Amino acid sequence: MKGRWNGLSVVKILIYLFFGVFLILPLLSVFLVSFTGQPVNLLGSITDPAIFSSTVEKFKAVSLENYEKIFTNKTYFSAVKNSLGLAVLVALIVIVMCVPIAYGIARTTMPLKKTISALCTIPLIVPTFISAYAVIIMFGRSGWVTYLYQKLGGEGMLIDPYSMAGIVLVQVFFFFPYALWPMVAAFKVSDISLEEASLNLGAKNWFTFIFVTFPLAIPGVISSALLIFTVSFSDFGTPIILAPKEMNLLVVEAYREIAGFFNWGGAAILTVIMVLVAAFFFWLQHLFTKGKNYGSVSGKPKQQKLNDSKGLTRTLSIYSFVLVLFPLLAMLSIVLQSLATTWGKNPLPNGYTLDHYKTIFTSSLGNIQNSIVLALGALVLSVIIATFVSYFVVRQNSNKLDFMTSIPLVVPGIAFGIALIQTFNTAPLHLTGTAVLLIVAYTIRRLPYMVRSTMGTMRSIKQDIEEAAVNLGATPLTAAVTIIGPLMLPGIAAGSILVFITVIKETSISILLAPADWAPMSLAIFQNILRGEYYTAAAMSVVLVIIVLLLQAIANRMSKNQL
Repeated sequence: MKGRWNGLSVVKILIYLFFGVFLILPLLSVFLVSFTGQPVNLLGSITDPAIFSSTVEKFKAVSLENYEKIFTNKTYFSAVKNSLGLAVLVALIVIVMCVPIAYGIARTTMPLKKTISALCTIPLIVPTFISAYAVIIMFGRSGWVTYLYQKLGGEGMLIDPYSMAGIVLVQVFFFFPYALWPMVAAFKVSDISLEEASLNLGAKNWFTFIFVTFPLAIPGVISSALLIFTVSFSDFGTPIILAPKEMNLLVVEAYREIAGFFNWGGAAILTVIMVLVAAFFFWLQHLFTKGKNYGSVSGKPKQQKLNDSKGLTRTLSIYSFVLVLFPLLAMLSIVLQSLATTWGKNPLPNGYTLDHYKTIFTSSLGNIQNSIVLALGALVLSVIIATFVSYFVVRQNSNKLDFMTSIPLVVPGIAFGIALIQTFNTAPLHLTGTAVLLIVAYTIRRLPYMVRSTMGTMRSIKQDIEEAAVNLGATPLTAAVTIIGPLMLPGIAAGSILVFITVIKETSISILLAPADWAPMSLAIFQNILRGEYYTAAAMSVVLVIIVLLLQAIANRMSKNQL
């Protein structure tokens, strides 16, 4: 026993304790609140007899009333129905939209393929609430698209941004890269010689695509559809900006229940539903990714000849550029708004100024600093935890830790935020409204990215090096920190950039948990939009996107250097 009890054992216990307190306990608490209708202080029940007695009384009043409301309360029922309908619609549109461009990138000599591929990553950089705001600039009553539409003889607005159509528009054009790249991989996997055999037997190109090429890519297509469903269903940034009051969506209703009415029971049941639905479709997506392989088995190497039909490749190239044009115009609209003196019902601003940038670098500089400090705090915590988790999973086959670090992937940000508020709103750990809880929330939300990045590097490190250090007198913990740690730096560096970028962009957690003194850029932009301060909101949005772009460029350079 003494040999097994060492510094690494203590670290493992601390990591389990961290996940237990800040992940499992909040999710368990919010599940219990869905039955009691009142906050349940599990930690306080352990340390304070009075709180324990109060908790027991609450459990005596346990009922299924909140679950019944899902079917009897029109608001809740329509929120579930609308959220599911929105996610299904967005998934279907994205899949249909992405099939031609995925095929073009993977299987043809489409002109400007690299440029198109690069442009397709732009939507991933833009936080969803900023893209939603861009749609307002374009399609609102004073939007430049509305102006052009009316000049061409149209009446009213081409698309009302404050509607289901507006939400679908944003999610389709800013989420499609999530589906595009898995579909590109799916088209690349299938053997192109099967297509050639079909063509040699006299089949037309369209017939070959429908009955040979596309069926081979079906697992990837289905997996992409399920992924888009989960991303759309969990999205908070777009609905919170664009959803009108009469439209009920789960994420918006959950936010209103906790932020507006302090209805713990209502917020809890909506949170439970969000987690269950997201978890179910994440499981389906994992099932299709892991369990299906439609590749062909052959003793010959796969041929790499690509379709070079000029008519097809040019058509696909034009189609792809049209597809990425919308996100580009959306970002250009934000940039113009940030530079405009005023911008009304005209295709271009009435004048240009840098005053809005001067404003944010004076009055809102603290928000920029807060974002960086909070992201660095989450990054440091993520690196420490992920490094040891990767070590335990790879070296000690700790599947429980691997599973725990995957849980945040299936918990929507708004749901996790509500769970944390309900758990840490009272003593003994009264952390709600502090920067500490915000950093912990960021860490847990983005930890899976860091773990996946470091785990790959960990598997490439031979155990002999570590054993040699132990044989020379080092403790297992010392060997892990001084030998394994430095060797994991490439994986840590790659994961660090990804964590930093996603924390900087984080919306739902920031809006729910950030105290006024620690308001990050995302919360400041959101508040400016709500207050009607559109020009400063646009300027800060541009600064946020530039920071993300710079970090992305650093990440790309580092990954190339590793290769």
